[in-house]
Amino acid sequence: MNNASTIQQMRSLKLKGMADCFEAIQELPVHQRPTTDVAIAQIIDAESLFRQHRKTHNAIYHAKFRYQASMSDLLCNEARNLNKEMIAQLSDCAFIDRGENIIITGATGCGKSFLASAIGHQACTKGKKVAYYSLPKLFSKIKNDILEGSSFTKEIDRLEHKNLIILDDWGLTPLDSQSRLALLQIIEDRHQKYSTIITSQLPVNAWHQYINDNTIADAILDRIIHQAIRIDLKGDSLRKIKK
Repeated sequence: MNNASTIQQMRSLKLKGMADCFEAIQELPVHQRPTTDVAIAQIIDAESLFRQHRKTHNAIYHAKFRYQASMSDLLCNEARNLNKEMIAQLSDCAFIDRGENIIITGATGCGKSFLASAIGHQACTKGKKVAYYSLPKLFSKIKNDILEGSSFTKEIDRLEHKNLIILDDWGLTPLDSQSRLALLQIIEDRHQKYSTIITSQLPVNAWHQYINDNTIADAILDRIIHQAIRIDLKGDSLRKIKK
């Protein structure tokens, strides 16, 4: 079998990383080509890196982040109440393994969703399963499922085994009884097993009033707040500064 046939067979077997690497080696001058054992190692490494890159790409695509952001894009300074030490602490994503939550609060436009998206993106690169949701849109989807005859657990079940979910725009719209129960089930299912990032314009001390049901509020907040890293962003709107 000649090299062209070998490359073609690699591609037919969906070994694109191997095929690209082997093809690149064959294009080198003979005296620059690696020995057989080194070439095999390089080809295997290339396939492994290709699959890891594809897995990360697919994870980011299916997470549906609000922003395509990475940790290196974050603006860290004292005025924003965001420092490099905090970013370094979050970058290893160990908080996910510990089942800890992150609460990001601050005024509109201060970068809450961007920060949450960046952390989610980083989690994807670490092999974690991540999903982003605008909380009002999630509740709307649950209500539509109910109207179509499905249980509200249908959408919630999709979240159950995500290592990390992002619930954006917490407190933006009022909660009805269905939304409260759905939120309670989401938080209860994830408690001490998986991580949740919540972004909100409301300060944490206003969340109990926002939920507007003492029993459910106590249950939800007890499971969120006591195992949470809190980030209170400060400063002017980044949209205004950019403009």
